[in-house]
Amino acid sequence: MTELRGNRERRASEDGEPDTAATVSCFAALGDSFTAGTGCEPGRSWADRIAAALGGDEVTYRNLAVHGATSTEVRRQVGPALQMEPDLISVICGVNDLLFATRLDVLAYSRNLDGALRAAQGSLAGVRIFTATAPESWDFLGVGPRTRARIERDAVRLNQATRSIAAAHDIPLLEVAGDPGLSDPENFNLDGLHPSPVGHARAAREVAALLTNSFGLAIDDKEAFQ
Repeated sequence: MTELRGNRERRASEDGEPDTAATVSCFAALGDSFTAGTGCEPGRSWADRIAAALGGDEVTYRNLAVHGATSTEVRRQVGPALQMEPDLISVICGVNDLLFATRLDVLAYSRNLDGALRAAQGSLAGVRIFTATAPESWDFLGVGPRTRARIERDAVRLNQATRSIAAAHDIPLLEVAGDPGLSDPENFNLDGLHPSPVGHARAAREVAALLTNSFGLAIDDKEAFQ
């Protein structure tokens, strides 16, 4: 994809209201399988759909997310992202920190998320960044009751850390925890973990609303969310 010749910011009209929506020239998506697009066709993850809705071929876009990435590995994605000089970054991680350990190391997760956000904000003036909480209910995940209880208990701790760090960095946060879509099997693949194509479309709509409400971004391509 090519890069826009600059980035139009919202301009205030005489009555104080913005009359031109902000746009994005470069979007870097960081994370794990949720962002990488596990569970859908190539090019149809929620992040891919957002990139298309933000401007398609006029927006430089790279999805750096990797299936199975922990927060430690997602933090390492920041370096390649910064080389792009993006004006929009998503940093969403933590679920694999839950799944790959018998007990969540919330301090390590907090250091990784805080470090990723600090590096991005310290290197790119005015960059827009957003993150998200993790599900706190796993109705379709094929694990035993004790494992499920442990994952859901640690998810609450993970999300408390995520909210606190997002607030400290003054970045918007998508509240996945408690979303009613988590109880709808149509939103999940057969593994009960990754979003289905329907789930990715739903996530794209939620992210689009967040970007519009938080950053005033122009997101007009409704077909990207079908």
